[in-house]
Amino acid sequence: MKKPGTRHKARQRAVDLLFEAEAKNVAALDLVAQRRELVVDDESIGMIHPYTARVIEGLATDRAQIDAVLESHLREWTLPRLPAVDRAILRLAAWELFNTHDVPPVVVVDEAVELAKELSTDDSPAFVNGVLGRIVELAPQVRAAAQATAPTADADGE
Repeated sequence: MKKPGTRHKARQRAVDLLFEAEAKNVAALDLVAQRRELVVDDESIGMIHPYTARVIEGLATDRAQIDAVLESHLREWTLPRLPAVDRAILRLAAWELFNTHDVPPVVVVDEAVELAKELSTDDSPAFVNGVLGRIVELAPQVRAAAQATAPTADADGE
């Protein structure tokens, strides 16, 4: 088994924060802010990796759309019925599929399956892989649409 990289650890921390936020019924962004304050006095808390923060911030913005896509690709399940950790993993991966341009979709899916192996039930890796396998087909269109609607600088660079 290969050694997990920094981004894998950042994803794992994002899943942990999403899971904790749901369990405590608080915003994940608030947990990130809280951890950033606590780490100043207690280094054992651990710094929030910039990629972890990027994912949490992105999900805070896109959560309704991500959840709608996930719901429409679940078979015989609803999002609320899933184990909370699986929900967090699927949300993270769906957000990455639609919003990251530096991570190939196959890597996003592999990472999500690996997180499911590490953090969830024996059935979760295959389930996560199946759901994301259906969603991954949408990723190129979603990314292209986002780029087409992204604000661009005019000829003067402003």
